[in-house]
Amino acid sequence: MSLRIVLAEDAALMRAGLVSLLEGLGHAVVAAVGDGDSMIAAAREHRPDLVITDVRMPPSFTDEGLRAAVTLRAGDPSAAVLVLSQYAATAYAAELLGPSGRAGVGYLLKDRVGEIADFSDAVSRVAAGETVIDPDVVRQLLNRRHTTSPLERLTTREREVLGQMAEGHNNPSIARSLGVSDAAVAKHIGNIFTKLDLPEADGHRRVLAVLTYLRS
Repeated sequence: MSLRIVLAEDAALMRAGLVSLLEGLGHAVVAAVGDGDSMIAAAREHRPDLVITDVRMPPSFTDEGLRAAVTLRAGDPSAAVLVLSQYAATAYAAELLGPSGRAGVGYLLKDRVGEIADFSDAVSRVAAGETVIDPDVVRQLLNRRHTTSPLERLTTREREVLGQMAEGHNNPSIARSLGVSDAAVAKHIGNIFTKLDLPEADGHRRVLAVLTYLRS
């Protein structure tokens, strides 16, 4: 499916390369800009299917792109955003997922852009409303140990399922990856929701579970 995309990347060569790649995949880049303010303005003007932005942009080259993405999502729940980062900074991923919204969101390492099939898949999934977190970020989180984390309540298998959820996989994909049935995955997810004290009335329990995972 062809998507209308707003791209924000301060490095001219990288920006041109991404435009060429996205157009080669059949998408239309309706605006390609070099800073966070311009990205927000372009997104509000064009109402694209997806915004793709770098984390580090002018003027300080720290986290302006991320801040702009968070601002955009907070003001427009329908804005789907895919953030590209040079580093597996888990705090960035957690902050990006913070604002509530019904649109897709993703956090991908720039190295993943070179893996065209993975990048194309992430673009399509985020535009379709899914949450996609780079596997390297998830692996980094799995290597962190915490003594007071609510995740300590989970079994090893439940933590594996939650890790797959954090990467944006749906239930059938998790079942295939772990070699278990769809029913077993659904049962594990139900246990995760219960152990993390996520009320059944909340329609965003899957996102809230991933947020707990990223912030622990």
